[in-house]
Amino acid sequence: MKTKYIDLIEQTYDFPQEEFQLEDNKLQFHGIDLYGLAQKYGTPLKFTYLPKISDNIQRAKGWFNSAIKKHKYAGKYHYCYCTKSSHFEHVLNEALKNDIHIETSSAFDINIVEHLKKTGKITKDNYVICNGFKRDQYIQNIARLINNGHKKCIPIIDNYEEINLLSEEIDGKFQIGVRIASEEEPKFEFYTSRLGIGYKNIVPFFNQSIKPNEQVELKMLHFFINTGIRDTAYYWNELMKCLKVYISLKKVCPTLDSLNIGGGFPIKNSLAFEYDYEYMVDEIIHQIGQACDEAEVEVPNIFTEFGSFTVGESGGNIYEVLYQKQQNDREKWNMINSSFITTMPDSWAISKRFIMLSINRWNDEYERILLGGLTCDSDDYYNSEQHMNAIYLPKYRKDKPLYIGFFNTGAYQETIGGFGGLQHCLIPHPKHILINRDEDGNITTSVFAKQQTAGEFLSILGYESKKDSDVLVAVENLQEPSKN
Repeated sequence: MKTKYIDLIEQTYDFPQEEFQLEDNKLQFHGIDLYGLAQKYGTPLKFTYLPKISDNIQRAKGWFNSAIKKHKYAGKYHYCYCTKSSHFEHVLNEALKNDIHIETSSAFDINIVEHLKKTGKITKDNYVICNGFKRDQYIQNIARLINNGHKKCIPIIDNYEEINLLSEEIDGKFQIGVRIASEEEPKFEFYTSRLGIGYKNIVPFFNQSIKPNEQVELKMLHFFINTGIRDTAYYWNELMKCLKVYISLKKVCPTLDSLNIGGGFPIKNSLAFEYDYEYMVDEIIHQIGQACDEAEVEVPNIFTEFGSFTVGESGGNIYEVLYQKQQNDREKWNMINSSFITTMPDSWAISKRFIMLSINRWNDEYERILLGGLTCDSDDYYNSEQHMNAIYLPKYRKDKPLYIGFFNTGAYQETIGGFGGLQHCLIPHPKHILINRDEDGNITTSVFAKQQTAGEFLSILGYESKKDSDVLVAVENLQEPSKN
């Protein structure tokens, strides 16, 4: 009878996989010894495997360029990274190695752009697509960027007032885009996105407000689907509606030459994950080309804004199981040495699924369990609702430490969780490790951020922090990570 954890994984999934292999009874991620990483740095920890960012960018660019060549599509393709997925410098530095452009969401994004320009990571040839609802500071920052010569900064108009606000601040002519307020998926709580301008109102808006304004040139139509790019009747129907708007707008606006199909690709959330990226790209290019040919208008240049797809699969979390609680005849709770609410907020806020695997003890027998975090909040858990299936792990043993990994957690979790700030129940944010490869392909690691201390929490909260005080030292010792 097959009762080992490795037997369970191999009979349930196609394993090993491209990024996951097993070596000496321990899990490897892109050739990284995760058990060794946990032993070296202690747990809990987060890590970012930087080469995966470039890998995903190059994959997407390859799919689009192949489809453009196959269909003899006359437009060009531009890959944008939407910074809200992860604003960290190490992420932007890695992404910008790949000849891409970026999409911003708020005022401080522009400050990041200006810093990247000073350091030579961004030049005047990089598009900066400015999304989001814009008010004073964001408007002023966009204007400053354009007035300082960055002509490829394109604010995307989200409401009727923004053109006038921008025109007052920007010197001379500038280009804009207009965002379509797409219809939401039928099961959504509301019918139309709060962002953008309705389908039926865009052409009248152009005629009334954009065309008479000699300072403004409309370059881009922006189309965003909240559910992302998926092979569903809903997505294709919304894309066709968008193309009808583009065609109608193109006939009265010759300067319009770009279509931004915002809304990202899904990322892997299970070992059973299947998604035909190449087919989706091919079909998108085909549908756009066919619609424009039939309407006898020029095809647009294509922009995409991939955030989670760019950075999500580069991230991972490692925890240690501290203790097992048998709460009744059926439920065993494995308690981790951190909190799901603070380190993976999407897992409890929107029941987002992540890949979860044991790091070690693959040849041990397995058992069905629930995973619990350290906070006193009843929602601090991870179970089958988030994980697609029941959770099985090697049997808990006090004398044999068990490490578990959550993978593809690189998008949004730090910013939503409040990186470096207050955490629920004052559970400290774990240390963050950057993983890279040198020119010879050897793995290198470095500490990006240490685990939060009691002193940092007390400082944020306004208490007088004396690191040599007995109370503070006791608290900090209490929060020391396990290094078993």
